[in-house]
Amino acid sequence: MIEAVPGIEVRDPRLHDVVADEPLRPTVTGFRFLEGPVWHPEERSLVFSDIPASRILKLSADGAVSIFRDPSNMANGNAYDREGRLLTCEHATSQLVRQEADGSLVTLADRYRSQELNSPNDVVVARDGTIYFTDPGYGRGASYGVPRSRELPFCGVYRLGERGLELLTDDVEGPNGLCLSLDERFLFVADTERLHIRRFELTESGVAGGEIWARTTGTGPGEPDGLKIDSAGNLFSCGPNGIHVFYPTGAPLGVIEVPEVTANFTWGDDDLCTLYICASTTLYRFRTRVPGLRAF
Repeated sequence: MIEAVPGIEVRDPRLHDVVADEPLRPTVTGFRFLEGPVWHPEERSLVFSDIPASRILKLSADGAVSIFRDPSNMANGNAYDREGRLLTCEHATSQLVRQEADGSLVTLADRYRSQELNSPNDVVVARDGTIYFTDPGYGRGASYGVPRSRELPFCGVYRLGERGLELLTDDVEGPNGLCLSLDERFLFVADTERLHIRRFELTESGVAGGEIWARTTGTGPGEPDGLKIDSAGNLFSCGPNGIHVFYPTGAPLGVIEVPEVTANFTWGDDDLCTLYICASTTLYRFRTRVPGLRAF
């Protein structure tokens, strides 16, 4: 018999080995639409984006919230590189930027073959420093960006490394959240428009495969968006009614129920067992039994 826990939809009893039987807790609220949370393990702080407000905010260890960057050019996804520098996807400028130690911003990518990128959305960094990011068109609409026409005829998933900017695939209708497998052989990509998660095998020349790995099924509001892998290889994905948890094989374990549409999340705190959840107007906390992965 599968035991139900308030705030958790259990689809497989193995979910209890992954998440704690504790309530979801609001941390801070009053925002417009939150995205892009990343935890700094040395500063013990969380930065996250409020896209429509064009701000990046910072939650310190003492619980205080301050403005980290204003304006942020309608920043969405964030990630730290291996040197602890913040990478940010900007909707308003269609750029992927990096913040240097002196606070200055360097553009890492803004064009593919002379045409403007659509609107970089989410970004992840491999252990060797290679950068992967998605580029849907959402930042060229009024809700989460600046209305303007697109130059590229497709939405892409890109790799940025020693060979420059490479298009890995244009076969994703709404590329959104992404994450690497634990061994970094595979790249998972959320296709928001098609309501599923794809898995691509990374190769020297690009990617192979691209099969549908899982679907986020349910009746509540929400779609595949932010993706993360925990330290045991379980995959977490935003979806209907909250955050969906999948076993490393792709078997659905259950849903962490969130009362607002959830866009992204990350693990934080000293034990990396607090899941910080960006859900529309509110930043929530939820405890897991399995820690996440350290950013750098």
